Amino acid sequence: MQTQSNPTIIGTASGTFLSIVPNLNSDDVVKTVVLATIGAIVSFIISILLKYFSKKHKE
Repeated sequence: MQTQSNPTIIGTASGTFLSIVPNLNSDDVVKTVVLATIGAIVSFIISILLKYFSKKHKE
Protein backbone atom coordinates (compact mmCIF):
# COMPACT_ATOMS: atom_id res chain seq x y z
CA MET A 1 0.00 0.00 0.00
CA GLN A 2 1.48 3.28 -1.11
CA THR A 3 0.97 6.50 0.82
CA GLN A 4 -0.09 9.67 -0.95
CA SER A 5 2.05 12.77 -0.86
CA ASN A 6 0.93 15.93 0.89
CA PRO A 7 0.37 17.95 -2.31
CA THR A 8 -2.03 15.28 -3.57
CA ILE A 9 -4.02 15.29 -0.33
CA ILE A 10 -4.06 19.09 -0.13
CA GLY A 11 -5.10 19.36 -3.78
CA THR A 12 -7.92 16.88 -3.35
CA ALA A 13 -9.20 18.52 -0.17
CA SER A 14 -9.07 22.06 -1.58
CA GLY A 15 -10.71 20.95 -4.84
CA THR A 16 -13.53 19.30 -2.92
CA PHE A 17 -13.96 22.40 -0.75
CA LEU A 18 -13.99 24.75 -3.74
CA SER A 19 -16.56 22.62 -5.53
CA ILE A 20 -18.88 22.70 -2.49
CA VAL A 21 -18.65 26.45 -1.74
CA PRO A 22 -20.66 27.72 -4.75
CA ASN A 23 -23.53 25.38 -3.85
CA LEU A 24 -23.96 26.75 -0.33
CA ASN A 25 -26.80 29.19 0.26
CA SER A 26 -26.61 31.73 3.05
CA ASP A 27 -29.89 30.31 4.37
CA ASP A 28 -28.26 26.90 4.77
CA VAL A 29 -25.32 28.36 6.68
CA VAL A 30 -27.59 30.33 9.03
CA LYS A 31 -29.79 27.27 9.58
CA THR A 32 -26.74 25.15 10.40
CA VAL A 33 -25.37 27.72 12.86
CA VAL A 34 -28.74 28.04 14.61
CA LEU A 35 -29.20 24.26 14.87
CA ALA A 36 -25.64 23.78 16.14
CA THR A 37 -26.18 26.45 18.79
CA ILE A 38 -29.44 24.90 19.93
CA GLY A 39 -27.81 21.46 20.04
CA ALA A 40 -24.91 22.74 22.13
CA ILE A 41 -27.23 24.48 24.60
CA VAL A 42 -29.47 21.41 24.98
CA SER A 43 -26.44 19.16 25.43
CA PHE A 44 -25.03 21.47 28.11
CA ILE A 45 -28.34 21.64 29.99
CA ILE A 46 -28.81 17.86 29.86
CA SER A 47 -25.28 17.25 31.18
CA ILE A 48 -25.89 19.71 34.06
CA LEU A 49 -29.19 17.99 34.91
CA LEU A 50 -27.63 14.54 34.79
CA LYS A 51 -24.82 15.67 37.07
CA TYR A 52 -27.37 17.16 39.49
CA PHE A 53 -29.52 14.01 39.58
CA SER A 54 -26.45 11.82 39.89
CA LYS A 55 -25.26 13.74 42.97
CA LYS A 56 -28.77 13.75 44.43
CA HIS A 57 -29.13 10.00 43.89
CA LYS A 58 -25.81 9.25 45.66
CA GLU A 59 -26.89 11.10 48.81
